[in-house]
Amino acid sequence: MAKKNGKKAKTVKPLPNPVDLHEARRLEVRSGFRLADIDPDSTPGLPEENGKQLGSELFASRDEELADLQERMYAQARAELPNAPSVLVVLQGMDAAGKGGIVRHVFGSVDPQGLHIASFKKPTEEERKHDFLWRIRKEVPPPGMIGIFDRSHYEDVLVQRVRGMAPPEEIERRYSAIIDFERELVDQGTKVIKIMLHVGRDEQAERLLERLDRPDKHWKYNPGDIDERELWDEYAEAYQIALERTSTPLAPWWCIPANKKWYARLIVKAILLETLRGMHLEWPEATFDPDVERERLANS
Repeated sequence: MAKKNGKKAKTVKPLPNPVDLHEARRLEVRSGFRLADIDPDSTPGLPEENGKQLGSELFASRDEELADLQERMYAQARAELPNAPSVLVVLQGMDAAGKGGIVRHVFGSVDPQGLHIASFKKPTEEERKHDFLWRIRKEVPPPGMIGIFDRSHYEDVLVQRVRGMAPPEEIERRYSAIIDFERELVDQGTKVIKIMLHVGRDEQAERLLERLDRPDKHWKYNPGDIDERELWDEYAEAYQIALERTSTPLAPWWCIPANKKWYARLIVKAILLETLRGMHLEWPEATFDPDVERERLANS
């Protein structure tokens, strides 16, 4: 058993995944996907009865394993192992879809040293002088890190498409550029997890109203959210096209029902766990003789 900080490192036994991903696989965007077919109130992979109670219990029970796997990946990079991997989680969704909650709750058990969070809003003057991926590349997670994009390069084929901020031929070019960019990331050792949080229009209205009703939520409210909400159908079409065009075997999209926040958080954690488990992460081997160093320590 590995030693850690002078003590035996605890072996974290993997538990069954908190969601039946075989059932939830229909949320992965594949050929024939239609956003309109995904019920934002649904909870695929969990039983209808007592689903929330079960989900809450399962959610917390995976924290230890998630933290362990993240630390293994981080340790590989710190030990400068060749081809040390990383993970990029892309979060997209309409306003109030729950992206911030995913970041806080799913990654709350992970050592913050191993996280890199970036959010992409309206491009600055400097950013507009470059290709749309210029600012994105600067935020790609380095080896050993879990990167989180709270909104991402997909804003450039969503907002800019809906708002007519770029000509159609440029939007069309960007779909292919995104696929090439994500393939490049995967080739460099980054696992790409893309999550679209699918919130219903009525549910969004309730969440925006809560932000208006509660003074402690006013900082979250943006009057521009109503302007975007009035273009709901146009955004639905833009998401359909973007997800359909850019979901690839190397970097697939997941369209997650998000009306129930607890469910969206649970399934994102399930996808992340499955991804990290599949990376077969091991602690890096010592580059020194522990027995020799133990004797030196005792004599120091």
